[in-house]
Amino acid sequence: MNSKWIIKLFVYTAGGILLFAALVRFATAAGDAQSLAIPEPMLGIPLRYSVLLVGGIELAVACVCLFGKQVGLQAVCLAWLSTDFIVYRVALLLMHCHPQGTCLGSLTDPFRLAGGTTGLTIEFMPYYLVLGSYAAATWLFLSGIMSRPPAFMKMFCPGCGGKIQFASQNLGRKIPCPLCRKTITLVRPGLLKMSCSFCNDHIEFPPHAIGQKISCPHCNMAVILKETA
Repeated sequence: MNSKWIIKLFVYTAGGILLFAALVRFATAAGDAQSLAIPEPMLGIPLRYSVLLVGGIELAVACVCLFGKQVGLQAVCLAWLSTDFIVYRVALLLMHCHPQGTCLGSLTDPFRLAGGTTGLTIEFMPYYLVLGSYAAATWLFLSGIMSRPPAFMKMFCPGCGGKIQFASQNLGRKIPCPLCRKTITLVRPGLLKMSCSFCNDHIEFPPHAIGQKISCPHCNMAVILKETA
C-alpha cells in the first residue's frame, strides 16, 4: 500500500469519525439538559447553538472527506478543522476552563459512551485527526500533489479515433476507451503534420488541435488544422 492510499484511508476514517461526532452533537443539542442554556465561553451564545454550529462544520468536512475527489482539498479541510480544535482548546485552557466538562459538556451522553474503553477511544479521536491531518497535508505538500495542478494530455483511440483526455501521471496505464470500450494504453501524443493549402509548407500541431483555425506560421494565411490521410 503506497502513501497516497494510506492518506485516502485516513481521510475516509476521519470522515466517518466526523460524521459520527456531528450526529452526536445534534442529538445532544436536541436534549433538554439545563447546561445547554449556559453561554459558551468563547462565543457568548447558548451552548446549544454552539454545539449545533460545531456539528454543522463537522458534517460539512465529513461530506468533503467521504464524497470528495481531491485528496489535497480533503487533507486541507481536516488540517483546518484540527487547527481550530487546537486553538479552541488552548484558548479555553488560558481562560481556566476545562474543555470537555465545563465548556462542551459530555457529548457522548446521548449514547452512554462516556466511560470505559469506548469513552477513551472517543477522547483520543481529536488527537488522531490532528496528527493524521497534519501528516497527510505535509506529505502531499512535499510530494508536490498540492503545490501543482495536474497536467492533462489528449490522445486518439486507435480503435475508434475518439479523443481521450487523461492525467499525465497515468501515462502507460491500460484502460478501456470511454467511447468504444476497447482496451488501450495511454501514451504521450505525438505531433501531427499537414501541408498548408496556400504555401504547401508543413505545419506541426498536437492531435487535440484538429479542427482549430490558425494562421499559417509560414504564409500567415488562415488554415484549419486537419488530420491527413
